[in-house]
Amino acid sequence: MSTAPAVRSSRLGVENTTDEGALTTIRRGLALTPQALKGLWLTLLLAVIATAGKVVVPISVQTILDRGIIAPEKPDVAVVAAAAGAAAAVLLVTTGCNVLMNRRLFRMAETALATLRARAFRHIHDLSLLTQGTEQRGALVSRVTSDVDTVSQFMSFGGIMLVVMSMQLVIATVVMALYSWPLAVAVWLAYLPVFFLMAALQKRIRARYQKVRAAVGRMLGTVSESLVGSATVRAYGIEDDTRDAQIERVRDVRNAQFGVLRPQSASFFLSETGDGLATAVVIVVGVLLGTNTLGLDLPGSELTAGSLVAFIFLVSLFSQPVRMGIEMLSEAQNAVAGWRRVLGVLDTPADVADPGGAMDPHTGHRTDPVPGATPLPDGALDVRIDQVRFSYPDGPEVLHGIDVTIPARSRVAIVGETGSGKTTLAKLVTRMMDPAAGQVLIGGVPLHLVPFASLRDRVVMVPQEGFLFDTTVAGNLLYGRPGATEDEMTRAISELGLADWLASLPEGLHTPVGQRGESLSAGERQLVALARAYLADPDVIVLDEATSAVDPLADVRLQQAIDGLARGRTTLTIAHRLSTAERADMILVLDHGDLVEQGTHAELVDLPGGIYAGLHRSWVAHRTAR
Repeated sequence: MSTAPAVRSSRLGVENTTDEGALTTIRRGLALTPQALKGLWLTLLLAVIATAGKVVVPISVQTILDRGIIAPEKPDVAVVAAAAGAAAAVLLVTTGCNVLMNRRLFRMAETALATLRARAFRHIHDLSLLTQGTEQRGALVSRVTSDVDTVSQFMSFGGIMLVVMSMQLVIATVVMALYSWPLAVAVWLAYLPVFFLMAALQKRIRARYQKVRAAVGRMLGTVSESLVGSATVRAYGIEDDTRDAQIERVRDVRNAQFGVLRPQSASFFLSETGDGLATAVVIVVGVLLGTNTLGLDLPGSELTAGSLVAFIFLVSLFSQPVRMGIEMLSEAQNAVAGWRRVLGVLDTPADVADPGGAMDPHTGHRTDPVPGATPLPDGALDVRIDQVRFSYPDGPEVLHGIDVTIPARSRVAIVGETGSGKTTLAKLVTRMMDPAAGQVLIGGVPLHLVPFASLRDRVVMVPQEGFLFDTTVAGNLLYGRPGATEDEMTRAISELGLADWLASLPEGLHTPVGQRGESLSAGERQLVALARAYLADPDVIVLDEATSAVDPLADVRLQQAIDGLARGRTTLTIAHRLSTAERADMILVLDHGDLVEQGTHAELVDLPGGIYAGLHRSWVAHRTAR
């Protein structure tokens, strides 16, 4: 017997990226966003010009002091003016290059990160419901919003600044060596301890920023959850408890940020110490060299007053990239932490993969179809559930070898106590999840070989609480058939017997439904969901019956719409009310994950000791008592 591959759910996270080095993470991130490197040579050229131009200041200072003020008997205004004018012209050019560089960086970074966001967002939708459920929705959203934002901030400024500051460090060193190599060596000796200690501190900063990003994700998850569940929060009067939980998450973020602050402050202290020490060494050693107090007769040991002052400016030019580099490195660690969380999404395998080929999140190219991928055949479709077993991660098996064939165009009701496996079976039939063993076949084709384009076009599930998007009634119907005209939408609603309901809406098809459809009643939300499914015109419908929590009038409307939707289609309905089972062609009874009874209502209702018979008697008694 051929079975589907037993692909189990992967936990969404960053476990596979936390051990890799920062440079490896950055390389992988840049490989996902090739736009970030497009035209980089021109950006770097602008950066080189902007950086090299800064050397003009110490050179101009030396020229003005030595040739314009000290050497002549009285200040030579022409020399001073020429040196100052040349410096101003060069600085004007470097400023222009700097502006152009920043504009290019911003556009390049945002274009690249829009691609990264799109890939992460798309890949999240390719993950199974189980994998998505391993993390709060708000925390999941943070991976493609705030975590990407940290990368954006770094790429649009910090990344190139690290390159610029590195170039400035090299240029300052070369110019210092040309002025006086002994002083250049002294400056580097003053900074070497700083560089060694900084390497150790950066590792600590990187690890703590990882905790910050995780804390931010948890905080956003808590906020999102409380907003979505605001009605329940108010109904049970737990505003204070909910607020306390949110405050606790906010404090977690604050404490995580404080954890970064300690090594970060130590880094800034080290840079300031190195700056002060280098300046002091230059002044002391420079004066000794200039006055020949040390008695050295080495090339580069001769210094004029102008050269010494210029060298002090060069020390500032050297220390500036060290200070800014430390700040940018801290931003880089934050960005690396954010990048890792985004990569954690992209590295999580799509455990319910599209056999028709899908976008590879790492390359952006569509993968080849799986060998044997087959679209569903034309015409009516039967459903074969072949020895299907399923268990949730770290849990016991919840379906135990379910085996049944559902004929095409038949109406099947699935009944059973809560926790019997009804909804799990429905999700397997629609391939929201894959079985651990066995397989589901529709139209004779194993589901794991049906391309998503064919599957979603021919098989539709309507959950018990039909989710509506924050748009109009028409906008939600278009999710069933993109491009449908208003006439087609109106005709679909009329064919379901809902024309009078549509006429009662204040703006008809253009009536806004609000967030999650909350401007409509529960029954009206389900009517829109059913109309959306009808407009999609599938061949197989899976219904998590929607009439269990609505008033009698809405129940009549909904049942009428369900009957219209099911007509001529293969329909599996999770029956919460047994009136649905009474009208079904076949009833499947689940009990603790086993298919224990199968037949028509007439065959099962009087079965001695039967589970369905007991459920039906209880349902009839409850309905009579009401």
